[in-house]
Amino acid sequence: MDLGIAGRTAIVCASSKGLGRGCAEALAQAGCTVVINGRDAKTLEATAAAIRAATGATVVAVVADVSTKAGQDALLAAAPNPDILVNNNGGPPPKPFRQVTREGLLEGVVQNMATPLELVQRVIDGMVERGFGRIINITSASVVTPLTGLDVSSAARAGLTAFLSGVAREVAHANVTINNILPGVFDTDRIKVATTKAAEMQGISMDEAVKRRLAAVPAGRLGTPDEFGKLCAFVASAHAGYLTGQNFLIDGGAFRGTF
Repeated sequence: MDLGIAGRTAIVCASSKGLGRGCAEALAQAGCTVVINGRDAKTLEATAAAIRAATGATVVAVVADVSTKAGQDALLAAAPNPDILVNNNGGPPPKPFRQVTREGLLEGVVQNMATPLELVQRVIDGMVERGFGRIINITSASVVTPLTGLDVSSAARAGLTAFLSGVAREVAHANVTINNILPGVFDTDRIKVATTKAAEMQGISMDEAVKRRLAAVPAGRLGTPDEFGKLCAFVASAHAGYLTGQNFLIDGGAFRGTF
């Protein structure tokens, strides 16, 4: 399917690896110019080179911490008028709720709520003026179903979801959409770290922790960044203008709800 976004410009935050990279690759395959971002220059440049080689797309690598104003300035200097913004950022590691400090809570809110909101504020009016915009927030399945130890991440991402729900309705008339993609367990570095921490918290082996996580997934496997990226590209496409303010759960059936 032609997604109708060839020639568009996309910013994909935290995209040197994992789900962010999957989104960047899919958007590049769709013909977008893609600005990718990460903190490690070597990893980021390797990712940029790999995406260019695989897709022939223009890929701009910006080494920056997206949670800082300087980092956001650098991203927008590379793409002053983005058509697509994919908000992504690492979440806090799993921790028992009794050990959550005020400082840890505030840091989680900065990383997973305030940072994406700041970027949305900076790009949305330009999208409205041009009559096209796609804002996609990578949140988490924990927004709709509790995951032990991810309380800070869940709260911040749920706050982002609620905040932008009303905003999505304010800009829909201009063909600007705001949606969220909620990943379950995917084959990324983050899930390996999270599973290791979960094993420690539960006093079980890493193998047993992995077995328990997969047992809760009807699909019987981890998701892949590639299939996540394909969903992101469709939500960003010209065909998705009537989808806004929605949460797209992609978790292999792990959330056991009918509605």
